[in-house]
Amino acid sequence: MNSSGAANTPPKRGGGKKRRFLSAEKKFQVFLEAQHSTEPIGEILRREGLYSTDLARIRQQVKEGAMQRLGAKPGRKAEVVSADSYEELKRELQQKERALADLSVELAILRKKTNGGSWDR
Repeated sequence: MNSSGAANTPPKRGGGKKRRFLSAEKKFQVFLEAQHSTEPIGEILRREGLYSTDLARIRQQVKEGAMQRLGAKPGRKAEVVSADSYEELKRELQQKERALADLSVELAILRKKTNGGSWDR
């Protein structure tokens, strides 16, 4: 017990507020509202349950996305590959690299044999 007579209790952690995950569409909606609204940004953030750092992060993401899209060459769209396809292609490449290494060793051995190299030394 402390001097006031109450038992010592450890401070609670976490504050009870859960992290929010916003969809890309919702983030863009908040971004546009913050950019073009006459309502103070603080009120928008309170209503959405966000902090100013969240808005700064959303603005940065919008900028990066815009720069990436605007920097793309006109005409062909960038091809998006699924993670499964990527992993399959990666495995296939590794198998081919191993096969190439094995063939390189075999070629080196054959060259030694045909160029008069002696294995009995």
